[in-house]
Amino acid sequence: MSKLFIVPTPIGNLEDMTFRAIRVLKEADLILAEDTRTSGKLLKHFEIGTHMHSHHMHNEHKTVENLIARLKAGETIALISDAGTPAISDPGFLLTRACVEHGVTVECLPGATAFVPALVNSGLPNDKFVFEGFLPEKKGRQTRYLELAEETRTMILYVSPHKLVKTLAEFITYFGEDRQICVSRELSKLHEENVRGTAREVLTHFEKTAPRGEIVVVVAGKTIVKEPKKKKFSAEE
Repeated sequence: MSKLFIVPTPIGNLEDMTFRAIRVLKEADLILAEDTRTSGKLLKHFEIGTHMHSHHMHNEHKTVENLIARLKAGETIALISDAGTPAISDPGFLLTRACVEHGVTVECLPGATAFVPALVNSGLPNDKFVFEGFLPEKKGRQTRYLELAEETRTMILYVSPHKLVKTLAEFITYFGEDRQICVSRELSKLHEENVRGTAREVLTHFEKTAPRGEIVVVVAGKTIVKEPKKKKFSAEE
């Protein structure tokens, strides 16, 4: 029976690849990979010989129709990204939506994704949170910051290493220098680092130590200050 499998891949440590993910990739008729060169190394490591096609942000609009036709014809297709769970700040949403619209079964395997461990090990409240992914580059960036300044839930953002220092400085501008944050870098890899503290403290750290690798930033939400209840006086008083 035709099906689209969304298959998470390790964000760094190859031991995070699940047995099920390996089996699905071996049994699929086709693997869609964000970068076939990157994924080729992963498939070779796990001795997966399934044929790959490139599926990325620059061609996904053009390939969806053909992929739906192949799925309807009975093929099983597995979608992977360079690292983590597809469609989370990576290609995958368009094809998944098209499958749902055409009645093609979609099954997403549980597995590696960067923002969950970053949130959990940040030490910040995680009962309620909002995933922002990458902020707008220019247009709409200030507007988004002004909206997030009022957000009371913990916020999770993806930031490229060469923009981290600038982004931390913007946090101070819009959230205040005492806002608690955690920068997680190279999660699951040999040089994993989690830098926790106020926005000012973390900025100072990365001004002295140039950031490298994949980065997730977790930001505490705005604290709501409750006004003390006013005492009610009776007529006798």
